[in-house]
Amino acid sequence: MTSIILAGGKSSRLGRNKLLETIGEKTLIQWVVDRLAIMSTEIIIATARGQAIGYFSTVKTRTVEDIYPGKGPLAGIHAGLGATASPRAIVVSCDMPFLNVSLLRYMADSMLDFDIVLPRIGKMIEPLCAVYSRNCLVPIQKLLDRDERQIRKLFDLVKVRYIEEDEINRFDPEHLSFFNINSQDDLEKARKLAAERG
Repeated sequence: MTSIILAGGKSSRLGRNKLLETIGEKTLIQWVVDRLAIMSTEIIIATARGQAIGYFSTVKTRTVEDIYPGKGPLAGIHAGLGATASPRAIVVSCDMPFLNVSLLRYMADSMLDFDIVLPRIGKMIEPLCAVYSRNCLVPIQKLLDRDERQIRKLFDLVKVRYIEEDEINRFDPEHLSFFNINSQDDLEKARKLAAERG
């Protein structure tokens, strides 16, 4: 299984590089890599052009730059999918430290004939904690070529399978997989959760 970590954001809401913020004794990016390494043979970190990650790991990763610079997460998904030969890949944001591996496996196993598998809780969807097939590459490129950056636009062009809340709850009843860090308060909450749960 290939995993793609989207790390091209500017961390503007936090005001500094969130990837290197620590939770316990590990950086945020290390938390994400360590979770994905449990089930991945390849981990790709998609970054903005010229962006230095400043990150070292015992887990083998490689970095790819956006082909469409400045066009957000959709460009990162495009770069990551284009860099792998795998027919599908788990795609997550770089700021999700509590990914549930069992949920990710379930999502990957639910792919079948779909192009995207993603969680949905009520009306909320989680496109940055999902599984994408390489069949998405051409539709994504068409969207980016016309400067369309909304990931939701892609859903009209491919076959989508939603993982509903009752399915998610079997693996991650607290929905911590989708907890992401955008602010200092989020960071402190993550540190508290990590300390409480060892």
